[in-house]
Amino acid sequence: MSLPTALTEMFGIDHPIVLAPMGGVAGGALTAAVSEGGGLGMIGAGRGGLGWLGRECGVARAATSRPWGIGFLTWAIGSEAVEAAIEQSPAAIMLSFGDPAPFAETIRAAGIPLMVQVTTLDEARRALDVGANVVVAQGTEAGGHGGGRATLPFVPAVVDIADTTPVLAAGGIADGRGLAATLMLGAAGAMIGTRFEATPEALLDPEEAKAITAAEAADTIRGRVLDIATEAGWPERYTARTLRNGFTDTWEGRESALTSDQGALAEFRAAAERGDREYLPIWAGEAVDLITELDSATALVARIAEQAERAITATGNAVRGRGVRH
Repeated sequence: MSLPTALTEMFGIDHPIVLAPMGGVAGGALTAAVSEGGGLGMIGAGRGGLGWLGRECGVARAATSRPWGIGFLTWAIGSEAVEAAIEQSPAAIMLSFGDPAPFAETIRAAGIPLMVQVTTLDEARRALDVGANVVVAQGTEAGGHGGGRATLPFVPAVVDIADTTPVLAAGGIADGRGLAATLMLGAAGAMIGTRFEATPEALLDPEEAKAITAAEAADTIRGRVLDIATEAGWPERYTARTLRNGFTDTWEGRESALTSDQGALAEFRAAAERGDREYLPIWAGEAVDLITELDSATALVARIAEQAERAITATGNAVRGRGVRH
């Protein structure tokens, strides 16, 4: 049994699994490993650093001949970053968090599929209006930045307004059961982030990966504390999910006070310089419950796809076995 969808057909990939373009995590090696596994790897180009982007695209290109893409933070980039991405001839360019309109026409004119990540129905409508080829419906269970909608009800709501445009589900998906569930919701596949952090190809140090495999969902927190402390400049409507630490526990619910507390901000900067894990963010979603070991990204793609196939088959058999009651 295979899982062909509009996504696999669009990109010529084996499995409806896409790597979330996580900034500082999804470099060329992780991107290539996911693509080699039959999914679609995505380089997390974040704010569009051109030197970093060129280097990591070179890494991906050297490691795989399969399709891969590039993702940006829409609010943080300019046209120069988009033009640099187009020059790399990726299979897709993804825009997340912000109005995609300023860049959509340029991307589409280059003949590159445009993926737009959304966190509300208004954002989904905007993505469709500018001609997104794929809409990524991200739920609040996701690691890193996002909105306030839960994945389970949000994804089918986006599917309903997307018509024939493929929708990917994101947020809280870490194994084949999650992928199977997203397909049942009408999505054409899943975008997975946190699970791929716990791989040797990710741009995380061993201590960060170890923390993710040891964590449970209750160990995560969504808020603005670390964005304020790092002066990251993120729009307030997009809060961030990370693992809890001493600093988030101290300032949770007191973001306004933190903004003006120069002593606390100086304390954070000093701790960050020495690499203190009780202060630094580790981006992680609620799916950490399902992540207990490190594995190669290539092997993970195949395993998740196989799990999804088994889950769908088992569910179909169970339903048929019970029969239809009148």
